Amino acid sequence: MLAPDSRSQVSPLSLLGLAAALSLGAAVSLGITRFAYGLLLPPMRTDLGWSYTLAGAMNTANAAGYLLGALATPALLRRWGAARVLLAGSAAATLFMAASGFFTAAAPLLVQRLLAGVASAGVFVAGGLLAARLGALAPGRSGLLLGLYYGGTGWGIVLSALGVPATLQAAHGVAHGWSWAWWGLAAACALATAAMAWPVLRLERLTSGPSGATGPAAAAPAPTPLRWRPMAAALAGYTLFGVGYIGYMTFVIALLREQGVGTAAVTGFYALLGLAVVASSRLWAGLLDRARGGQALARLNGLLGLATVLPALTGSAPVVLASGLLFGAVFLSVVASTTAFVRHHLPAAQWPAGISAFTIVFAAGQIVGPTVVGWIADGPGGLARGLVFSAAALWLGALVAGRQKPL
Repeated sequence: MLAPDSRSQVSPLSLLGLAAALSLGAAVSLGITRFAYGLLLPPMRTDLGWSYTLAGAMNTANAAGYLLGALATPALLRRWGAARVLLAGSAAATLFMAASGFFTAAAPLLVQRLLAGVASAGVFVAGGLLAARLGALAPGRSGLLLGLYYGGTGWGIVLSALGVPATLQAAHGVAHGWSWAWWGLAAACALATAAMAWPVLRLERLTSGPSGATGPAAAAPAPTPLRWRPMAAALAGYTLFGVGYIGYMTFVIALLREQGVGTAAVTGFYALLGLAVVASSRLWAGLLDRARGGQALARLNGLLGLATVLPALTGSAPVVLASGLLFGAVFLSVVASTTAFVRHHLPAAQWPAGISAFTIVFAAGQIVGPTVVGWIADGPGGLARGLVFSAAALWLGALVAGRQKPL
């Protein structure tokens, strides 16, 4: 529920500043906690003797934790409010990222990836809810504000792209030097958590009920239970998005390494992908504001499938670069499209349940994707065939999402 005088309290510039601060949550939960692993996969696999199936299982464990976190987050939001859930989750993700640098055995690393997934789900769901409430303060800019929040993932990717190779180079010759990168990423998460604490608490005060409550007292009467069936096509399309996109983000760096791409080129590729994520907040804002059914999710899934299949077809530098730019410009806008769908069609009291529903199916898809792609990559055709599978999942998701009608 929004405070009745919230719109008069905040200038447009302040709204953009709050969205930018909130985007640090997306940087932590996805940009660093989830996607930095793609940069660490090649050195860890070489050092620890992993198969691609085990390497993919690390992100499957992370996605399983994300699912558990998504299931638990609605109750946590009712009990503690979005700001506390976001900040506590970000602090916990920081600790689990740091812990990953202290193990070399597969079992404890799988546990750390799972726990980091639990924490990051709380951050992402709570941040998405706050972003939706922020958009309600300025309906004409809601697509932009949502895009700015989700675009924060891009800054996390850019930081990872620049920081991980530099850290690995500094630790060259040190046993298990990739551990340093985990610790450096944890330090970045800690700084982001501290930086967003005050703006996030202020944002929750602006968007809470008249009494300032953020728990059950802020949302009377109690919302009716969310019905999933009317959103079935969008939920199914988003599940297939989870299956498809995560294969690319887990294995594309390993594929480029197999194709002989050097460290500087990989760094540039991943950094440009991250910058494209940031730019996507402007690129697709109009579509997110206009689309009422599954059109946005379908179009974006289709484009993402194209970006995913390109590196599997050729190692040509211009094509690979185009793949990264297109992928970065699209994939977080798919996530933003589901929050826009919830905001367009559900009452504010049901936004937490709606965002959680999409997060749950998203996590379920991500559980399947990395291990299946890794299993395919261990067979004939290697990583290229695995990315073809990912692209096929995305295109099927586009077809399914296109059947979603406005509620």
